[in-house]
Amino acid sequence: MQKWHHIFHKSTGLSPYVWVIFYILPFYFIFRSSSMDRWVYGILMIIVFFACYVLAFKSTGWVVYFWTSVQIIVSITMTLLFGYMYFALFLAFFIGNIQKRVGFFTLYSIHLLTTIIAINYELITRNPVFISQLPFVLVSMIAVVLLPATTYNRNNQDKLEVQLEDANKRISELVIMEERQRISRDLHDTLGQKLSLIGLKSDLAGKLINKNPAQAIVEINDVRQTARTALKEVREMITQMRGIRLEDELVRIKQLLQAAEIEFELEGSPKLKNTSLITENVLSMCIKEAVTNVVKHSGATVCKILIEPSRVDLVVKIQDNGKGIEGTSLFYKGHGMQGIQERLEFVNGLLDIVKDGGTTIVIKVPTVIQQTEREANH
Repeated sequence: MQKWHHIFHKSTGLSPYVWVIFYILPFYFIFRSSSMDRWVYGILMIIVFFACYVLAFKSTGWVVYFWTSVQIIVSITMTLLFGYMYFALFLAFFIGNIQKRVGFFTLYSIHLLTTIIAINYELITRNPVFISQLPFVLVSMIAVVLLPATTYNRNNQDKLEVQLEDANKRISELVIMEERQRISRDLHDTLGQKLSLIGLKSDLAGKLINKNPAQAIVEINDVRQTARTALKEVREMITQMRGIRLEDELVRIKQLLQAAEIEFELEGSPKLKNTSLITENVLSMCIKEAVTNVVKHSGATVCKILIEPSRVDLVVKIQDNGKGIEGTSLFYKGHGMQGIQERLEFVNGLLDIVKDGGTTIVIKVPTVIQQTEREANH
């Protein structure tokens, strides 16, 4: 169950001031009676109802159902004696917070049935107090039907979202762990044997340097060549390490925009030739952040990504036809632009924002001319 202070109904969509009226209203119905005995009896029922309401929120197990049953009895009694049926709204909200499926449907059915019976009894007996508030009774009856189901589904959705977030974090941790293990295996396979060979040949060269200098020079040359070969293999391994490729990221971006019912257009090839892996990683993250802003804030119907490579730099533009970003600051802290700017600074990139009916985010990163590995080839 939720904590007891949720009796103030912060998450039902109704103003707290409306709920204050429901807290005070039963006293009005009671004091309309001319009998002192009915006053005392009514006040006691109000105290019992709210005491059980708080206890039900704080309890667990079968005790919750006991306190809820007492509340249902008090609610029916207040309806029959004073024409006040609005305790049913408190019960509707509370029952929606029951987490167990069987318990929820059982209490929901009982509460709905007893409320309908009490209302029909008041209509048959033509209680004038009850008849005078018939429009409000009708609205309250609709709330009794819908509020438990709405609250129950919202709580389940929140619970699933928390579980999904935990699962995603766990998956991320497992991916990182697996990646570390893969890197350690690759490093061991790549460097282990060659470092052992370098150690053995270095020891042999040290022993031969006085006895057989010519052979020692041969061993030193072998050490040098082995070291260069190992260096080349390490560089190749680092280059082949998995990163965020722009081509793969654009597939996920397309799916995100389609889910948001935003048309996606792409100009240019996402296969980058003269861009380092780390720059491509940073670029992919920046584009993802920019597109996420389009989905959340722009209200756009079209999002277009233009990839414009040149000899000295790579320019990527993210255009939308939305309402545009408010303000004049480059960073737009509320829209994540500062994070994009900081990522781009890491790879000497630049960020610019153009307002042209919608918003165009211009990202520019330097290209890298791949150098030949002369040292490894010698």
